[in-house]
Amino acid sequence: MLRVTRSIHFSSSLRYWLEDLSEAENLKRFGAQARQHGHNYELEITVAGIPDPETGMVVNLTHLKAVAEKEIMARFDHRDLNADTDFFVHTPPTPENFASVVFRLLDEALPDGLLSRIRLYATPEHWVDVIREQP
Repeated sequence: MLRVTRSIHFSSSLRYWLEDLSEAENLKRFGAQARQHGHNYELEITVAGIPDPETGMVVNLTHLKAVAEKEIMARFDHRDLNADTDFFVHTPPTPENFASVVFRLLDEALPDGLLSRIRLYATPEHWVDVIREQP
């Protein structure tokens, strides 16, 4: 079993906000994060598998790049996560929630079971891992 990781970078704006709460309640719950702000994200996409005996590859990196471009870059790069996507209508785009969305999108777009882990850096000091549980 080998793991292969590809990294991409993108920027998004967002705010942590729950529509059911007043501005004062959102500010109390989320602090400064309730105001519009942005992140320069780094996303590591790790796939795992047995290399193909003919190609020696776990995955064709050109294919992995194309999936990342379509599923992540096209949806989130230079976008407002709250206003430009439907993923955060009822939940704030915290790194935990955002990483869960990213994992699901990539998992659905890649061959079954290939995605092993994603690591989403909101800042160089703060990241979230979503890891496929091994059977």
